[in-house]
Amino acid sequence: MPRKPIDITLPGLSGKRAVVTGASDGMGLGMAVRLAAAGAEVILPVRNPRKGEAAISTVRQAVPGAKVSLRSLDLSSLESVAALADALRGEGSPIHILINNAGVMRPPSRQTTADGFELQFGTNHLGHFALVARLLPLLRAGGARVTSQVSVAARRGRINWDDLNWERSYDGMRAYSQSKIAFGLFGLELDRRSRAHGWGITSNLSHPGVAPTSLLAARPELGRSQDTPAIRLIRAMSARGILAGTVETAKLPALMAATDPDAKPGVLYGPSGPGNLGGPPAEQRMYTPLRSSEEAQRVWQVSEQLTRTSFVRA
Repeated sequence: MPRKPIDITLPGLSGKRAVVTGASDGMGLGMAVRLAAAGAEVILPVRNPRKGEAAISTVRQAVPGAKVSLRSLDLSSLESVAALADALRGEGSPIHILINNAGVMRPPSRQTTADGFELQFGTNHLGHFALVARLLPLLRAGGARVTSQVSVAARRGRINWDDLNWERSYDGMRAYSQSKIAFGLFGLELDRRSRAHGWGITSNLSHPGVAPTSLLAARPELGRSQDTPAIRLIRAMSARGILAGTVETAKLPALMAATDPDAKPGVLYGPSGPGNLGGPPAEQRMYTPLRSSEEAQRVWQVSEQLTRTSFVRA
C-alpha cells in the first residue's frame, strides 16, 4: 500500500537568513531546499567542499534563483567553529533561523575530536554549543529561532559525569545518547537564559524519529567501511512503511520547529506516529533525561569551560 503523503507548509521567509549545519546531504539538504523555496537566504556550513558544491547544485536545481552559499565548518574542531563564526560576524548580517542538525553516530571505535573530546560528545554537542555562543550577536540581531536536532536516543540514558570523554569502558551507543542528552539540555537552557537575560532569541528541540539517513551508513571517514545492520533494517522498514519514516518526512519536525509561527520555545517536536518513529510532525512529550533544569545548568557550565566560550562575552 502506498504511503499517505506527509508534509507541512512553510511560511514565507523572504528577507530571512537561515543557517543549517549538516546540510550537505540527507535531511539537512532537504531542509535547505525547503527553506530556499520559502524565500530564505540559506547558508550551508560544510566540512566536505565537494559534497557542499553538490548540495548547492541540488538546491539551485530544485529552486531556481535560490539564495544559497557555502561556508567551511568542521564541528569536531573548535578552531573551525571559531573561524566560521568570525567570518559570519564579519559579514554582519543578522541570522534569523539556525538549525543545528549535523551529527555523527556510533563510530566503530572510540575516536576523538581535534581538541581531544570523545567524537560524538565533541561534535554533536560541544561544537554546536560553541557555534551558538560565538554567533549570539547575530542571533540576537535577527531575533532568531534556534532549533537543535536531538534523537530518540535521548529518551533514555544519562550524562556520564565521571567520564565525559568515555576514556574508560567505551560504549558507542551510550556515548551517542549522552551527546544528544547534553545537546537537548543545552537547547532548553538556551531558551531559559534568553528569557532571563533579554537576548531576544527563542530555542526549541526537534528529533527526526527513525529514518534511513546516512548516520549509520558506511562512513569511511569514521572508519566504517560498510553499512551497519541497523541501517539496512531501517531501510527495509521505511520502504515497507513499517514504523520508520523516510528522509523526506524526517526533516519535517525540525522545519516545523524552526519556521512555524505557532511553534513554541522550550518544546520538543518530532514524528507523531507509533513510537514517535515516523509520521506527521507534532509537539512531543519532553524526554525524561531532558527535564532537569539543574542538569541543564551543569551541562552549560561544563560546556563553557570545555569550549572556552562564554555567552556573557559574546
